[in-house]
Amino acid sequence: MLLSVTVVLGLLSCVCGENPAVQVVLTNKGLQYGKHAAADWIQERLSKITFPDITGSVHIVLGDIHYTLTGITIVKCDLPEPSVEFLQNPPGFKTTISELSIAITGGWRTHFGSIHDGGTFDMAIFNVDVTSVVQLGKEADGHPSVSSVSCDSQVGDVDIEFHGGASFIFQPFVKHFKGRIRDEIQKRLCPGVEGNIQSFENHLHVMNVSVDVNEVLTLALPLTNIPIIGASSMNVGLKGEFYDVKAPVEPPFKAQPFTMPDEPSYMLSVGMSDFTLNSASYAYFSAKLLQLLITDSMIPSISPVHLNTTSLGKFIPKLAEMYPDMLMSVLVYAQEAPKFSIQPDAVNVSIKAVAKASVILPNGTQIPVFAINVDSKFSSELWIEDGKLKGSVKMDNVTLTLASSEVGTFKTDSLESMMWKGRTFLLFKVNQKLGEGFLVLRTKHTQLVNSVLKKEKGFILISSDVQVSLM
Repeated sequence: MLLSVTVVLGLLSCVCGENPAVQVVLTNKGLQYGKHAAADWIQERLSKITFPDITGSVHIVLGDIHYTLTGITIVKCDLPEPSVEFLQNPPGFKTTISELSIAITGGWRTHFGSIHDGGTFDMAIFNVDVTSVVQLGKEADGHPSVSSVSCDSQVGDVDIEFHGGASFIFQPFVKHFKGRIRDEIQKRLCPGVEGNIQSFENHLHVMNVSVDVNEVLTLALPLTNIPIIGASSMNVGLKGEFYDVKAPVEPPFKAQPFTMPDEPSYMLSVGMSDFTLNSASYAYFSAKLLQLLITDSMIPSISPVHLNTTSLGKFIPKLAEMYPDMLMSVLVYAQEAPKFSIQPDAVNVSIKAVAKASVILPNGTQIPVFAINVDSKFSSELWIEDGKLKGSVKMDNVTLTLASSEVGTFKTDSLESMMWKGRTFLLFKVNQKLGEGFLVLRTKHTQLVNSVLKKEKGFILISSDVQVSLM
């Protein structure tokens, strides 16, 4: 397992400059929706934030007053709609919050000479302006990165009311406190913003850029390059390649470039090229998992043909003569990895397989009797309905050719015709599952809405709005 992880990490370290197989585009509509969700989140979080004590002293005519403001909590926040925009140089975002007002409360302690006192206070902070520029990037191993380029903050005014103790003595000196406290708050704003950005960067640094889909496949999603930002959208390119978990190797083909269309009326668009599907196919093929042993017990009783020498003897006369009234099995396996091709009208799949038939003797011994090459082509339709990805598959063509035989030469036309006639039955369970559909991305707080799916040459495009619930 350690070797596999090492290999995967080695493969991910070479992603720079590759064509992305998956592209994610965030439009300006999505960015503006995101700022509303972020503002709601900030509003909700502010009520739970506590601040460190503020200590200092001010000099008045009578001497120095030493003060401590402690237990500072926010009781109300008037958060205007922030302004967020894409930046092309450096690639990132510029966020501005203007005229923010906050009401806070806490406790106060002072000592002036031998006088020690304390009580509570209410403070109003007016016209707070903060502008932050954040740059997006990519680490060598494909992890996304974020860093603060600049931060500016201004605090317009502060008003304080002291309560309790000898507050009536200190209240007249508020004008001496205000400037100092305003400066203390102002100098803490940008370090707080930059600290949050650094915390987010630390999270990105250790975030997994590959996802184990099942015990066989892992999906690698590192960045292939620095996010590309235009005036009204951001494009993030991802590797989008499946690997065999146990023995990850690169397939003998590369992801081809594709261009995402502009979809400004949606918040988000995701494009996935046929390379991603073909990498999954290759990983399963490399792991020798594209094979199936079929026995007669797997065939419904209503089927006109069964896996025994009597039934198949109608098509292969010598089989019934040499092995009368015996059960059979068929091992079907892929000769090569199935190939997917995404076209505007359908997703096409070509499969080259071999069907090896064996007779099961009374003592359980299996005797190979013939092998048939099976070349088949399928096409599928995909769509999104009721928040689910749904589809259907049909067989477009099947060709059987005799590869080898221990029961004499025979024509495969009748078997081919039988398989063609039974294609609907063969695909029944697949289409039943596709008809039920699979939920498109949905997490605890996020779901896609108003989603549409389009097929372009070489890739599938899903465009969607996003609904975020922070409750």
